[in-house]
Amino acid sequence: MGAALLITLREGLEISLVLAVIVGYLVKTGRAEYLRPVWIGSGLAALVSVIGGFGFKAIIGEFQGRWEQAIEGTLAVFTVVVLTWMVFWMRKNARNLSGELHGKVDAALTHSPLSLGIMAFIAVAREGFEAALFLIGAETGTTSGSRVVLGGVIGLGIAAVLGVSFYRGSDRINLRQFFQLTGILLILFAAGLFAKAVHEFRLLFEIEWGFIADTVWNVTSGPLAEGSTTHDFLKGLFGWSPNPERIRVVAYWAYLAPITWLFLGRRPQPKKDEAPSVRPKASV
Repeated sequence: MGAALLITLREGLEISLVLAVIVGYLVKTGRAEYLRPVWIGSGLAALVSVIGGFGFKAIIGEFQGRWEQAIEGTLAVFTVVVLTWMVFWMRKNARNLSGELHGKVDAALTHSPLSLGIMAFIAVAREGFEAALFLIGAETGTTSGSRVVLGGVIGLGIAAVLGVSFYRGSDRINLRQFFQLTGILLILFAAGLFAKAVHEFRLLFEIEWGFIADTVWNVTSGPLAEGSTTHDFLKGLFGWSPNPERIRVVAYWAYLAPITWLFLGRRPQPKKDEAPSVRPKASV
């Protein structure tokens, strides 16, 4: 549930910010009549994302044994790649988001209102498909699909509230700190997924060498043992295992250490000839 909430909160906030900037810019520039294609495009993108996510989950759920290990391992690797790219992209481009979107809105309206709807569809669908992909990864890391759904709904609700606050010009939201914190949590989540992928591929190729397959620890009782609420939460959010093999632990730290160092390192500086970003005013 914790992983699902974090994923949809992060992805949902990106969607909310994009829509808030587009809607705010249209209203502020006296073009509110073009809001309809924005909402239609966004709604269709949300519907397609949900249907696509359930469909993909149903397809991969039919595979068992070695096929299941191959698919889950490949899906985990793909998710880690997309998640890592997303975290660093937002770290670099968050400050220029408003200005870039304003330019795209103007360019779309030079063609037709339909272009604006397509733009909104692509923006929402991209984040929606990413969220669906990450939720599938979170569900395979926990025992309860219903908790994933509940966490996802809560995360989307919070993201919607933050998006409305941003649209109204609230100064209480520190987006830089928000993306910094959620970025770190998502890196921890991705590290668990990467370790899980290595574990699935080890099982797939039946690698049982002692120095790779021997367990590092084996927790059989207490809050960290399998079956407890704490275990399920840590497993779903951070990839915790009560009996991990050596290669799984090595893989976890091999991803976590360098990616965290890069993320917390020197932040990218805007170019001198770069125009400052424009944020919607409170009067929107």
